[in-house]
Amino acid sequence: MNVAVIAAGIATFINMYCTQSILPVLAEAFHVPQAQTGLSVTAPLLATAMVAPVVGAISDRFGRKRLILGAATLLVIPTALAADAGNFEMFVFWRFVQGLMLPFILTVTIAYIGDESDGPMTARLAGIYMAGTITGGFSGRLITGFATEFIGWRGAMLVVAAITFTMAMVVAVMMRPERRFKAQYGIGRALKSFPIHLSNPRLLATFAVGFGVLFSLIAIFTYVNFRLAAAPYFLGPAALGSIFVVYLGGVVMSPLAGRLANRFGRRRVMAAAAPVLVLGLMITLAGPLWMIIAGLLLFCSGVFVQQTVGTAFVSQAAREAKSTAVGLYVMCYYIGGSAGGISPAGVWHAYGWPGCVAIVCAMQAMMLAVAMRYWTPPTS
Repeated sequence: MNVAVIAAGIATFINMYCTQSILPVLAEAFHVPQAQTGLSVTAPLLATAMVAPVVGAISDRFGRKRLILGAATLLVIPTALAADAGNFEMFVFWRFVQGLMLPFILTVTIAYIGDESDGPMTARLAGIYMAGTITGGFSGRLITGFATEFIGWRGAMLVVAAITFTMAMVVAVMMRPERRFKAQYGIGRALKSFPIHLSNPRLLATFAVGFGVLFSLIAIFTYVNFRLAAAPYFLGPAALGSIFVVYLGGVVMSPLAGRLANRFGRRRVMAAAAPVLVLGLMITLAGPLWMIIAGLLLFCSGVFVQQTVGTAFVSQAAREAKSTAVGLYVMCYYIGGSAGGISPAGVWHAYGWPGCVAIVCAMQAMMLAVAMRYWTPPTS
């Protein structure tokens, strides 16, 4: 199960953000403005947010492993077709189609973990899964960047497709069929659980935390690129892509977060993580590049702890139709990411990097307040 959930995480996120490190190359290849190439990142995010709640309902009817495996296998097709796109519009279209597949892996794997594990094992598997998603997100940016340098961006997309297929085969072999799943016959019945979820304060708080987590990540890693590309750093695309090595702090911290949550409780872990990442952001205000990178490493370590404990809490807080609850969580998560890429723009132009740091710190304060108030143990 450990290997299977890691493979599912990699398959999802190696595709999600794979174009982020090659946007200048895409701008030149398709003869479009650099800002427009950001659509290749937002397209799968928006598709994921749109589909995620429906995926939960479908999963509650048809099961877990077959959807995870089917989506991971089918994901290879739009990834390969993106490599053959003749214009930027078609490239964005195939990226959008990729996003339609991703929730069938992301959302259903989280529900699978909630179904097939109990108590401490749930938090541990969630941490391992998060490590897989972080590894996939980092690897997608890094591998695509390096592959583009040697074999071009089209070859790089084919490399991503090949890795995706490999991860699908790992899921096929390693993920055991679900043993505790009970089908809810009729998607309409599953969708009727939405009002129950939306009246559950613990779930609403967790949705808010998910919104804030990706808001923080996208805001920081979007605008720090602008900062580091300007004077006095003048970092190029390859160097900027390498900055994502700080994500590896999350690979270490995510499994640890599960164990810490089991021992000390989610609210205490959240209360400890928020100051750590805020300290990291304060360090990034310094001038030396090595201090900025160190601050980003601290930031990633803290924010991925938050993501792990929040994700693990969804299935436990939901009273029924757990994968539908996870779908709503994923929707809020990616809406938060979209907001994080757009809303700090005005502050960036007016106040620069300190303004962006201030916005994320304010978001963290709100997340912490919500978690401390509502992340109480779920009642039976």
